[in-house]
Amino acid sequence: MISEIANLASVTRDLEARFRLATDIAVDAGAMAFDYFRRRKELTIEVKGGLQDVVSIADRTVETLIRARIAEAFPEDGILGEEHGFQTSGSGYTWVVDPIDGTSAFVHGHTNWCVSIALLFGGEPVIGVIRVPCDDETFKAMKGAGATLNGVTLKLDMSMTLQNSLTGIGANQSVPPERVGALISGLMALGGNYIRTGSGAQMLAMVAAGRLAGFFEPSMHAWDCLAGYCLVSEAGGRYRPFPVDGSAILESGPVLAAGPGAFEALSSLAEKGKGYTT
Repeated sequence: MISEIANLASVTRDLEARFRLATDIAVDAGAMAFDYFRRRKELTIEVKGGLQDVVSIADRTVETLIRARIAEAFPEDGILGEEHGFQTSGSGYTWVVDPIDGTSAFVHGHTNWCVSIALLFGGEPVIGVIRVPCDDETFKAMKGAGATLNGVTLKLDMSMTLQNSLTGIGANQSVPPERVGALISGLMALGGNYIRTGSGAQMLAMVAAGRLAGFFEPSMHAWDCLAGYCLVSEAGGRYRPFPVDGSAILESGPVLAAGPGAFEALSSLAEKGKGYTT
């Protein structure tokens, strides 16, 4: 019994140390990204999978900063990043990062982009930090410790539904437009309405903050959603598990999260609209 308590205390200390690091890195990475944002006309923009899927030196440099800070503090931890791939874990902890989620918005001068940093342990998101530099907002959560926005506790309630709130709907070039149209049509037929900012991570943070009833995208990457999942869960919401075991962490999957008053309805809507990918 004593050894179990000591082990739990050790795990808690390890997690708290990583939580402090995640917060510090998110703020510093956000500052670097914001400096690039102000100089975005100087950036060379490259196309990845399609004309809407772009990357810049800002993405790569910010992720390099994040990786270096993690490696310095916890060299045995694994890291999965959008720009520089997957490094396996020797500690049981794996960081999942998106240096700039919403790059298309970023390069076109829109403010709805963010830095997203998650930590997995046992395949579960146990830390989530999302920094939105243009709004000077830091969303953060640690398993069992709740979620906050700029230090203010976030707590969702049952009163928010698809009908009396906005719902975030995500889309990308891998999702057939008919599928997106069916989702939006189904939501509006229920009396709801939708928003899309271009950053799935930011919209998940908005769910945790009670600004959206929920968020759904038929196909997203792990680095886009796992920090947001931790935030939503710790704020009292629910999410659809993402495949994160083994090599599946590199794959795309449907992403759905919502407050307690909207989760079942949004799940039903996603299924009826054939929103889930196979």
